[in-house]
Amino acid sequence: MSDSGGEPIVADPVDKDSEPAGSEAACLSIVVLGASGDLAKKKTFPALFKLYRQGFLQSHEVYIFGYARTKISDDDLRDRIRGYLTPNKNAAEGHTEDATKFLQLIKYVCGAYDTEEGFQCLDKEISEYEISKKSIEGSSRRLFYLALPPSVYPPVCKMIRTCCMNKSDLGGWTRIVVEKPFGKDLESAERLSNQIGELFEEPQIYPPSSMSLTDDINIPPPPLLYYILYYRHMQIVFREDIGTEGRGGYFDEYGIIRDIIQNHLLQVLCLVAMEKPVSLKPEHIRDEKVKVLQSVAPIKDEEVVLGQYDGYLDDPTVPDGSNTPTFATIVLRIHNERWEGVPFVLKAGKALASRKAEIRIQFKEVPGQKQGRNELVIRLQPSEAMYMKLTVKQPGLKMATIQSELDLSYGQRYQDVTIPEAYERLILDTIRGDQQHFVRRDELKVAWEIFTPLLHRIDKGEFKSVPYKPGSRGPDKADELLKEVGYVPTQGYIWIPPTL
Repeated sequence: MSDSGGEPIVADPVDKDSEPAGSEAACLSIVVLGASGDLAKKKTFPALFKLYRQGFLQSHEVYIFGYARTKISDDDLRDRIRGYLTPNKNAAEGHTEDATKFLQLIKYVCGAYDTEEGFQCLDKEISEYEISKKSIEGSSRRLFYLALPPSVYPPVCKMIRTCCMNKSDLGGWTRIVVEKPFGKDLESAERLSNQIGELFEEPQIYPPSSMSLTDDINIPPPPLLYYILYYRHMQIVFREDIGTEGRGGYFDEYGIIRDIIQNHLLQVLCLVAMEKPVSLKPEHIRDEKVKVLQSVAPIKDEEVVLGQYDGYLDDPTVPDGSNTPTFATIVLRIHNERWEGVPFVLKAGKALASRKAEIRIQFKEVPGQKQGRNELVIRLQPSEAMYMKLTVKQPGLKMATIQSELDLSYGQRYQDVTIPEAYERLILDTIRGDQQHFVRRDELKVAWEIFTPLLHRIDKGEFKSVPYKPGSRGPDKADELLKEVGYVPTQGYIWIPPTL
């Protein structure tokens, strides 16, 4: 659950086209468990508010319940949330009024996470709302969003199963969304999957999402991504310009690989590298993603660089002498006919020189070209864009070449379109029953199989993190590794997002 976007997992693999007739019109109860925590107030409730403002959540059919152990009133919770819905005084016209109306849709229930009393009270409140809407028992929709640490998933899911399920199936549903990180290694993830799987069918569970970074950026279709003869190097990068910002104790339990690389970046890799699916149905897409992961070779020690920024250990919540990496560059090799010989570099870090997430595809050299390799860059955040960096003839009478770009910048091209954040898309997909953006259990298993051996060695102190300065590119060894696996940096060219 990083500040950069820990993504939800949904528990309902139902194709949205197969939703029972009329189910979208039935009343909807959204329950945010962990409602008094940072994740809920900074991410979950603001995402619900944005969906409300865009008309995807209608006040006449939705009610939102907050549940946590903290003893506060409805108004106390609303006051805690309000500042994150209207973060500045210059909000658009009607924004503050909409926020006030939205907050009136929220009711708070206090209770423990491992006893029935609180959940029975929660079920009573949900049922009273459903009755007020004249909803037929079993036809309503219940979405439980677990904005909680993974350690309490099993008891919470058990309480939901025991106390808060729909009583019958007349077109309604109960769905569970869980956050990442989903476990700490293969064994713990499998144990968590088994515990939740004993309580719910797979179509009811929405596990960690794969789409935190790529909501509305289109991955290029064939034939561009299928001409392996032209590829030399792939990078998938996630950089933050801030450190752990007071969350060092929590972050130290997981580190940058579990927090970002094993889920977010690995899922982006799947979307880039997978073969064309039989159809765009969720199961067919996820079948191809699993095939990619099954083709990934074991990680080599010499193709890993770990780093920890200077000052990380100064956080009083971080254990003395911690080896937890805040930076990692890892090379993955996909052994199949299409990608044999092309290195996929996954790179993520905190306290770096800039904030960005991107896919960088570097093509092989053109004979006689001196300015550098051509590249396709898919900028995921910020300043979402797709641009092709290539060598062209410089305008004029001289025969000279320069580097330029073919640029599709979303902010310029789609000025009247609001690009949704990850949490908005994921909550809406859960309501619609669209699981293509969520990780299937077999996919989660093979993803952990790739990284668990390395993670265990890091945890045992057998693989050390090297220091790097905050505000830098990371450890020098990371740049050396990129050079060793064939990356050629561009000299003298900087992409500048176009102005509106």
